[in-house]
Amino acid sequence: MQLFYQPELINGVNTLDSEESRHAIKVLRKKEGDAIDLVDGHGKFYTAEIRKADFRKCEFEIVSTKEEPKRNGFRHLAIAPTKNLDRTEWLVEKAVEMGVDRISFVLCQNSERTVLKTERLVKKAVSAMKQSLKATLPQIDEMMKLKQFISSCETAEKFIAYVDFDNPVHLKDCLKTEQHSIILIGPEGDFDPSELDLALEHGFQKVSLGESRLRTETAGLAAVHLLNLFS
Repeated sequence: MQLFYQPELINGVNTLDSEESRHAIKVLRKKEGDAIDLVDGHGKFYTAEIRKADFRKCEFEIVSTKEEPKRNGFRHLAIAPTKNLDRTEWLVEKAVEMGVDRISFVLCQNSERTVLKTERLVKKAVSAMKQSLKATLPQIDEMMKLKQFISSCETAEKFIAYVDFDNPVHLKDCLKTEQHSIILIGPEGDFDPSELDLALEHGFQKVSLGESRLRTETAGLAAVHLLNLFS
């Protein structure tokens, strides 16, 4: 199934943007009367019929609509972006494919990347959503300071992954089904002890992701996988 993305479907928009139109008409050689499948990023699949095969602005008419099956729980990943942007993009792609509801980026004391533009990350997320045949686009937040994020977080289950080999509590042993869960992942240099203390003061629980020391993006993906097991 080849999915096209139009977030304004819920507002009655019946055209593809220029990039999606070009792909449908020029690459896939779709023509008037052909059926196409669309998602709106808000949880709905659509079947439509092309009315005007214009590679600049392809027009269509909705034939049927289907809701994406609801999942239990809410999976929220908060993570420090990596110095190498490619690794952060890889993480976003794989997290969306695997299943994540929200990704927040945090600026920590040991962060190597202090500036992050999310426009390209959103495009990666859209591509991954369509590739994995999903209809819901995860929320991707602009980067904020860790202290601000922790103070504003009111999640039901809050965890902070910290490299502490004396900590036997594994994330998988703490998760509960049908909960709004958030996991906080630090930069390559990990969280500063003062940041850990701040998180603990605000109700976060310190957890382990296993015996191995993981790269930031690997830890993020491992956490998303575990969150999905309990949703």
